[in-house]
Amino acid sequence: MAKKTAELKIEDALWQAADQLRGSMDASQYRNVVLGLIFLKYVSDSFNEKYESLIKSDYPEDAEDRDMYTAENIFWLPKEARWDVIASDAKTPEIGETIDKAMEAIERENDQIKGVLPKNYASPDLDKVRLGGVIDLISNIKVGDEESRKNDVLGRVYDYFLSNFAAQEGKNGGEFYTPRSIVRTLVEMLEPYKGRIYDPAAGSGGMFVQSEEFVREHQGVISDLSVYGQEANPTTWKLAKMNLAIRGIDNDFGPHQGDTFTNDLHKGRRFDYILANPPFNLKEWGADKLQDDSRWVYGVPPEGNANYAWIEHMISKLAPDGKAGFVLANGALSTSTKEEYAIRKAILEADKIDAIVALPGQMFYSTQIPVSLWFVDMNKASSDERKRNGETLFIDARELGFMADRTHKEFAREDIAKIADTYHAYRGTNDQVYEDVPGFSKAAMIEEIRENDYVLTPGRYVGLAERQDDGEPYEEKMARLTSELSDQFKKSAELEEQIRDALKEIGYDI
Repeated sequence: MAKKTAELKIEDALWQAADQLRGSMDASQYRNVVLGLIFLKYVSDSFNEKYESLIKSDYPEDAEDRDMYTAENIFWLPKEARWDVIASDAKTPEIGETIDKAMEAIERENDQIKGVLPKNYASPDLDKVRLGGVIDLISNIKVGDEESRKNDVLGRVYDYFLSNFAAQEGKNGGEFYTPRSIVRTLVEMLEPYKGRIYDPAAGSGGMFVQSEEFVREHQGVISDLSVYGQEANPTTWKLAKMNLAIRGIDNDFGPHQGDTFTNDLHKGRRFDYILANPPFNLKEWGADKLQDDSRWVYGVPPEGNANYAWIEHMISKLAPDGKAGFVLANGALSTSTKEEYAIRKAILEADKIDAIVALPGQMFYSTQIPVSLWFVDMNKASSDERKRNGETLFIDARELGFMADRTHKEFAREDIAKIADTYHAYRGTNDQVYEDVPGFSKAAMIEEIRENDYVLTPGRYVGLAERQDDGEPYEEKMARLTSELSDQFKKSAELEEQIRDALKEIGYDI
């Protein structure tokens, strides 16, 4: 089990203080209130760092020049939105109004987050004494200066809060948060270094944050990635915009929230990469209005489940050489519903499914439904990598991972590396030679998939892991095991007799 380190003291202290704020507030409202304060502190610290350097320069008047900040992708803050104003009002009954005014001022001066920030701090549901206490605590840490950015203090705080909120909200938590190790696995396998990247069910934007981290870790250039997304829930849409804004990730999430199926805000666009964790088994998705939609190239998805609508939507959004990685409930691997079976067969015969990875249970806060990762490649034969025409890789990763807490499982970095390295060996994009590993991975040809009636469950293909021979001859092993079993039967009979005698002594004869 992962241990908490001293690194987490900031997150723990903030969480404990913020938890006192909730009172009777709705969970999503409370979540945005807390994350809004972290956002405000971050942009204030970033602003102050630049402000102080300008004050000490040869031209101190530049400290109030908006262009000096926006040129470096730093939010311009009018005086009423700076943290020292917030902190000075922390112990007053007017602290709520002060924060609301600060949020309004930031939105007014920064178009990219207009209409995004929470502005309900003056609400009577929010205890102003506790709010002041949280502000005092946040005042004592730096989340926006250069050193903190280098150590990703804000990223840790923000992600820690998102995961805690997801755990706290249970089923609803899955609407805005995909566990970090799952996102990391998708990103390590797809390797989105450059190009246009899209998430049709963006949640809080975690797919893009992890993609940015991947590029930085591999000495890539962040500006080589263009980020596009869509989110139907208005509160979650704001959360994503805020999450990406504080990390300096330029994005096109459309001018507002919108339903991806009935109001595609990126109609006509094609993307190099798609990363997504769409809602599982969504029943009401507007199917009755979309029967003749051009996205249904492989068949019309059924009305009662959107899983295959998501698959076809994402395929329709990929460029000719595009690649996608997404999460789906395991039912989609083998469903025999007429429409879904026909679509799955057509996509496989078109040679679009590149890999399937079965995940362990308990990976999500929001559901115990077992899930898998799907990988689509629109053109397997397009490069000088290992030719994979008519081939699909199956990985059974259900035995990997560790219990991060009593109910929640995560992948260690070694687990992610094992899965990703296997995939890249299969694709011919690393220095390893791919070989099937019984019980873990199998590259199956379309003929074998046809024989299995187009079922995509990895366990059906990878088989059982090879057992290591312990060297004990069969006859000797059976003699030993039967002798041990005989001894255990004798002990069982003795215990049974002791129990009968004890019951007799208290008047019960059985």
